[in-house]
Amino acid sequence: MKLISQKTFPENFLWGGATAANQLEGGFDRGGKGLSVADCYSFDETLPKEQWSAQWHTMTNNQVMDAMNPGSSLYFPKRVGIDFYTHYKEDIKLFAEMGFKCYRMSIAWTRIFPNGDELQPNEEGLKFYDDVFDELIKYGIEPVVTISHYEMPLHLVTEYGGWVNRKLIGFFLNYAKCLFDRYKNKVKYWMTFNEINSILKHPFTSAGIIEEGNDHLVQDEFQSAHHQFVASALATKACREMVRESLMGCMISYQMPVPYSCDPDDIQRAAELQRLTLFFSDVQVRGYYPSYTARWFDEMGVKLETAEGDEDILSSYTVDYVSLSYYMTSAASAHPERYSKVQGNLLTNGVENPYLKSSEWGWQIDAKGLRTALNQLYDRYQKPLFIAENGIGATDTIEEGGTIDDSYRIAYLKDHIEQMKEAIKDGVDLFGYTSWGCIDCVSASTSQMSKRYGFIYVDLDDNGSGTLKRMKKKSFDWYKQVISSNGENLD
Repeated sequence: MKLISQKTFPENFLWGGATAANQLEGGFDRGGKGLSVADCYSFDETLPKEQWSAQWHTMTNNQVMDAMNPGSSLYFPKRVGIDFYTHYKEDIKLFAEMGFKCYRMSIAWTRIFPNGDELQPNEEGLKFYDDVFDELIKYGIEPVVTISHYEMPLHLVTEYGGWVNRKLIGFFLNYAKCLFDRYKNKVKYWMTFNEINSILKHPFTSAGIIEEGNDHLVQDEFQSAHHQFVASALATKACREMVRESLMGCMISYQMPVPYSCDPDDIQRAAELQRLTLFFSDVQVRGYYPSYTARWFDEMGVKLETAEGDEDILSSYTVDYVSLSYYMTSAASAHPERYSKVQGNLLTNGVENPYLKSSEWGWQIDAKGLRTALNQLYDRYQKPLFIAENGIGATDTIEEGGTIDDSYRIAYLKDHIEQMKEAIKDGVDLFGYTSWGCIDCVSASTSQMSKRYGFIYVDLDDNGSGTLKRMKKKSFDWYKQVISSNGENLD
């Protein structure tokens, strides 16, 4: 047996960028679109900064009622986005100028089924994505489509209670089949749920669970996860039957936990936190619940309600590839009260790692951790990997002459791409990379515009004022040369 070492990025590596419909499309009241959970998030700069992301983790009944009130005086940034709904041709042309090989995007469920439980789709919504895909294909850009990215129909929350209700499996499958049928000749790469493990951190956004007054929240979170597992498997089955040469992936947020110290308690804590993430990919890749979940559910008092045939469905329709978002590692301690907490560790509530620098928003930067993460996932699953999100949120400044020097972004991405190459040399099968927020869009967690990730600046502020003019940052030309050199020229 002869082993061949891969020295650099594969010839057909998919370079590109990533966004989500709920953060950039806008047009919430156009084209027959319905309200989604994302449309419930407001922004008020007069509130303390720590409250800007608080609603991302806890949604109240009153907030939902305010969002459903047509006369509400609140500002809901994700309803506006950057108006990609109008500007998609201009934006895709800029993506093409950078040389994108692919564009990881999502479809707004509420554009296709405004309430989520309709039998027939909204033709105007379907036509919009036809136009988007045609524009991408015109430039040779491969669409990589997430079916549900933090924007489930709000009606499925208020009427059915969200993913706790098994009926949502049928609604989701109807939606997914509609997409496969309509776009089977335009889309090859699919993902079911974005960052599916985020159910445990922001259950309203991920599963439509209102936390307020919920005395069985943990039960509801894992029950919802089970229903999403079954829905994902059934969608995978349908995709293989309906879309020729299709590939279906799962997608997790991987804030890889590392022990804060060599204290055995810290090592165990890191292992426990890692399992809280890998449980979600384990089920979708391996096709069954890991043995460690038996103890979990027993100690947490979780009793899953399953239906006959669920086990066979999960085992029969596992995913083709594993996709991840990677922004940071998370230092884990069994005694976190002894150390400084890190703001940006959204899923693991980690403590400050003294060896790492932090971004403006408190996200600790660990490029070398990406190499470790990729090796861990590939060693565990032996499935192709796709980096669906990676990037740094920062305040960008327009300088005299209209230039935007985001050298800090270039440095961040360069360091991470170098570690991707190292992982490929290690033997990892990595076939694509899409930098998050390739064009500035509304922040998922804080609903700000000023927390920018893109290569393209959009003139819009946190309060929704601006011209929406698109401007190239310094990183635009840098990423263009990265792609044209297939990752060889990073300077």
